[in-house]
Amino acid sequence: MTTLTIRLPDDTAERLKLLAKSRGISTNKLIEEMSARALAAWDTENHFRAMAATGDVKQALAILDRLDADDQRAH
Repeated sequence: MTTLTIRLPDDTAERLKLLAKSRGISTNKLIEEMSARALAAWDTENHFRAMAATGDVKQALAILDRLDADDQRAH
């Protein structure tokens, strides 16, 4: 495991601490979860871009439809 030091404005750091506390988790765990979500979104975007580069419009649209359906189920 790696230790990462980041610089944040004081008010941002305090708000993150409050958010973590409201969820009953540590600030470290909150940042870990948020990072995992950001990376998953990035991986999805990269996957879509790779598929789109193949020129297979039908397959690219199918991926978008699945993502849209997943997003609608999440809300």
